[in-house]
Amino acid sequence: MPTLKNVEENTKRGIAILGSTGSIGTQALEVLEEQSESFSVELLTANTSHKLLIEQSLKFKPNAVVIGDETKYQEVSDALWGAGIKVYAGAEAVSQCVEMESINTVLTAMVGYAGLKPAISAINAGKQIALANKETLVVAGDLITKLAKEKAVNLYPVDSEHSAIFQCLAGEFHNPIEKIYLTASGGPFRGYSMEQLSQVTKAQALKHPNWDMGAKITIDSASLMNKGLEVIEAKWLFGLKTEQIDIIVHPQSIIHSIVQFEDGSMKAQMGLPDMKLPIQYAMAYPDRMKSSFARFNFMDYPNLSFEKPDIKTFKNLQLAFDALIKGGNSACVLNAANEVVVDAFLHDKISFLRMPEVIEQTMDKVVFINKPTYEQYVETDTEARKIANDLI
Repeated sequence: MPTLKNVEENTKRGIAILGSTGSIGTQALEVLEEQSESFSVELLTANTSHKLLIEQSLKFKPNAVVIGDETKYQEVSDALWGAGIKVYAGAEAVSQCVEMESINTVLTAMVGYAGLKPAISAINAGKQIALANKETLVVAGDLITKLAKEKAVNLYPVDSEHSAIFQCLAGEFHNPIEKIYLTASGGPFRGYSMEQLSQVTKAQALKHPNWDMGAKITIDSASLMNKGLEVIEAKWLFGLKTEQIDIIVHPQSIIHSIVQFEDGSMKAQMGLPDMKLPIQYAMAYPDRMKSSFARFNFMDYPNLSFEKPDIKTFKNLQLAFDALIKGGNSACVLNAANEVVVDAFLHDKISFLRMPEVIEQTMDKVVFINKPTYEQYVETDTEARKIANDLI
């Protein structure tokens, strides 16, 4: 007979965190530490941050860890020797380890295109997905949603805006959506003119007014590309048409998004800008677990304001809508070019305003494919990155 401890362990949900050393990953571990009676950490992965991965592994004792950078394998392996933790290295190992039997839910918090293949492996293995890697749906939304349906796998959104929509739909899944409104803070350059944007620095772009995020997503937020990617993600998550998705700039980031139903009624999800709540909701769904998160006080925010986004100045948002309307591999091109220009901006190789120019030129040059296969998505990504780099 199993011991009482084993019975208790078997009732826990096994969680894999892909990208455990990033902003979402570290906050997810804070949630799992607080809710340790309900969850067990089964797999942690990191790309290059091997020292933090070692620290996390010694604390949470996962079944296995993967370090993407194979040159760091020996150091991680030596540090975890004797701890009973399996250590692997390389991108392919991530895709293989998500199939472990002890894993129930995979939190995909890797940055960018790199999250696509592990997500496909996890879905094929029947794991539930807590989706923090929006690029998975941006790049291959049609492929991913069809595969998830075929494998009876749920995609639980972790982005605060999509989590808000998902929460507003609780008890309403039989009622058609008329429209959704994704809210945006506007980033650090809200209200800037083109002339002002031509002078902005990397340091300024990395200072988000409300959210604590990694460098890539912070730059995306400053350029409004993040909101554009969220528009594409929302289309696939909720089965919407382009005209059913709108953007509202809401500087306080208290209302996280809104659903409008066919009778005209609107539901909004509100709260402080804290990613731990949507992370916990995705991992614990359909339960709402008691938490120690800070509570919202109306008197701290007596005025909530809203305005239209400036699409003419922040061209990335329009480019995302263009990619969504065109379909096919267009959003894959958009994402690849954006990852290239953001990296170039972070390394002082390109100006803030040059980023959307390179993205648009790349979108014009890459061969359009209406119904891409997975292999064609991979080829598109490679081609788009080469063109974008050549333009820079």
